[in-house]
Amino acid sequence: MAQSIRTMISPERYVQGKGAIHQLGHHLSQIGSKPVLVADDVVWGFVGDDVEASLTEAELPVDRRAFGGVPSAKEVDRLVGEVTSAGADVLVAIGGGSTIDAVKAAGHLAGVRWANAPTVASTDAPCSALSVIYTEEGEFEAYRFFPRNPDLVLVDSQVVANAPAEFLVAGVGDALATWLEARATSRSGSTTMAGGLPTLTGTALAKLSWDVLWENALPAIDAVRDHQVTPAVEKVIEANTLLSGLGFESGGLAAAHAIHNGLTSVAATHGLAHGQKVNLGSVAQLVLEGAPPAELREFVEFTTEVGLPTTLVEVGIKPDDAESVRAVATAAAAEGETIHSMPFEVTAEDVAAALASIDRHATKIRERAHLPAPTPYTAKH
Repeated sequence: MAQSIRTMISPERYVQGKGAIHQLGHHLSQIGSKPVLVADDVVWGFVGDDVEASLTEAELPVDRRAFGGVPSAKEVDRLVGEVTSAGADVLVAIGGGSTIDAVKAAGHLAGVRWANAPTVASTDAPCSALSVIYTEEGEFEAYRFFPRNPDLVLVDSQVVANAPAEFLVAGVGDALATWLEARATSRSGSTTMAGGLPTLTGTALAKLSWDVLWENALPAIDAVRDHQVTPAVEKVIEANTLLSGLGFESGGLAAAHAIHNGLTSVAATHGLAHGQKVNLGSVAQLVLEGAPPAELREFVEFTTEVGLPTTLVEVGIKPDDAESVRAVATAAAAEGETIHSMPFEVTAEDVAAALASIDRHATKIRERAHLPAPTPYTAKH
């Protein structure tokens, strides 16, 4: 029997704005009385004082635990132990997508509620009811799905603007894929990460995320380079975090994220942000679709201006490195991957051909538009 149920899911509450971090304690007090906060030392160094003040004002205890750096199964289990030993009733992620994914998974296993306070707008992880789990070496391992979304997502726009602009750039790469993948999922009639067919709402929010980013990404990135919060910055934060989060989960994932997952199988890519690799996946998806030349050209030009990679060399892989390209393609086309939500059959050979064709074509597009030539990426060890 064909799937006919449509599903839309979302976090319980979303809060965004300049100074929102000062309301964290107030909102957490509606969820629990004994929170455990998870943040690495760098993040805690620049938001710790504000978080402590906010929780103290709300008469909540301040119990911060460190994050190990990679959302691996081992790190998730360690955090479960921390939560259990503390007797916590709510687990709070403060940081980026890796911290958030680890906290969601740990909160679910520990049987407590969970909340996210992202300090960057670099992924659409904060709002979702799933975590991406990696090996301790940084390779994609699995998606873990949960029966509910976070109880709270709170984003302080000034905190986001204070972070390096490269985080916002990466978030744009992650969020632009949302519409391309939702569009493909809608055409194929595949199920989404929410466990049903895409809703009109999920697909429309994915498209809205796309439209907001094309209009606002470039001025927002410029503003964040000066650590300023402008209306464009607020719109891009919302597009990267909320619109993309709802859009990917209830609209659908397809080739772009599967190719991202494939890229993680090559060690040379491990130093790159999630959204950087996703953007290359978006370019490859457009090639797989046989997108109109104008659509591919505009996407390459725009994302190059944003500062995202549009070629293999920019993610550390030479286009003639057949072994690496094949490894990426094989992982991207593995059984159960989201690439099979495309409205046509996709094989590893198709993915390899799309990837191998990207560099020459994207480089020509950039030359004609007088944009910078691709710079080879070298992983930092």
